[in-house]
Amino acid sequence: MTHRVNIGEVYDKNINFLIGSGASVGLIPTLSLGMKIDDENNHTIETLATEFDVDDDRIRQALLFMHYYRDCLMPAVDLSLKQAENSEAGRKVTNNYRQFLHTLIALLERKKSDRRCNIFTTNYDGCFPLVADSLLSSGQYDLVINDGADGFRTRLLDVRHYNKVTDRRGMFGSHRVEIPQINLLPLHGSVHWQKVNDRIRVDYASRAFEAPPELEFCEKQLDQFSQAISNPDTTLEKLRGIDIELADAESFLLAYQALPIVNPTKWKFHETVFEEHYYQLLRLLSYELEKPDSVLITFGFSFADEHLLSLVRRALTNPKLQVFVCCYDKREFQEMTRHFKSYRNVQLIASDDTIDFTNFNESVFSLNPSEPPETPDTQEA
Repeated sequence: MTHRVNIGEVYDKNINFLIGSGASVGLIPTLSLGMKIDDENNHTIETLATEFDVDDDRIRQALLFMHYYRDCLMPAVDLSLKQAENSEAGRKVTNNYRQFLHTLIALLERKKSDRRCNIFTTNYDGCFPLVADSLLSSGQYDLVINDGADGFRTRLLDVRHYNKVTDRRGMFGSHRVEIPQINLLPLHGSVHWQKVNDRIRVDYASRAFEAPPELEFCEKQLDQFSQAISNPDTTLEKLRGIDIELADAESFLLAYQALPIVNPTKWKFHETVFEEHYYQLLRLLSYELEKPDSVLITFGFSFADEHLLSLVRRALTNPKLQVFVCCYDKREFQEMTRHFKSYRNVQLIASDDTIDFTNFNESVFSLNPSEPPETPDTQEA
């Protein structure tokens, strides 16, 4: 276990990040629900989706994904930087993204060559693109933000675009300097993606999708269901016993499956075009972690996606790979210990308190770190 990532020791390596929903807490709702599994654990969208999948309960499955769509996805679809910064919680989140990117830029500027890093994220929101765009608009940074898309009016995704490098040359070719580049790779899709024939279009200026009309006709049933899954006193048996009629369940599920985001049930896409891109990104992550002198830093990510957990474990056979796993609290520290206890090239970062995005920026991954948080009295991985 360690207290922080020493930037002086990793800046010249192949740096990769795996960022999860913990980075957007306070601005974008998480998958956690009010319902309890037991005294210590809450149900999530994933756990209920799995239960309803096993039961083949199409009505409750449809209502669960309606809730997910309305309460989790739509806030991300409608998100703007101006809207986010209207609240104290929103300003805190965007400032944390801004500080993280500022640290990355300073790190990349230290590198003499291959001035790139990769941010793999399971977040489907637009926090990274929105904040990155505001940094570029300020004119203070000579930087490339590469989201894998290319084009003018129609920007289409292709993993090959992540291999591009941009140089700035002198007027008469007397010198050439590689511009720092941050690659953004949304592993679980994005609310800014849209299927166009057999390609994926990226558009931050307009909605990639609209709410299915079934939501409007199911509002009463959805409100009843949402209240139930938000109540700590609701048990799985009580939820299964609620008498709910839903005529449009199948038509909603069909529309839902076409969305450009990973489905929390078994972490997969239903749409072939998105699924193919997902596996291309997984291969790219695997390829990056197999390179000599590579670093992976995770934050806000629970490794609930079994594909990603297996991929990282396989990559750890690379003795030149160093992984830093940032644990939110003691419980997550114990969970990450179970995942990675047999791997010597994994360092767990934990605290007696919690490590949120602010603490991560100030104490864990910082050019001028504050005092490290006290470490928990738990067994080291």
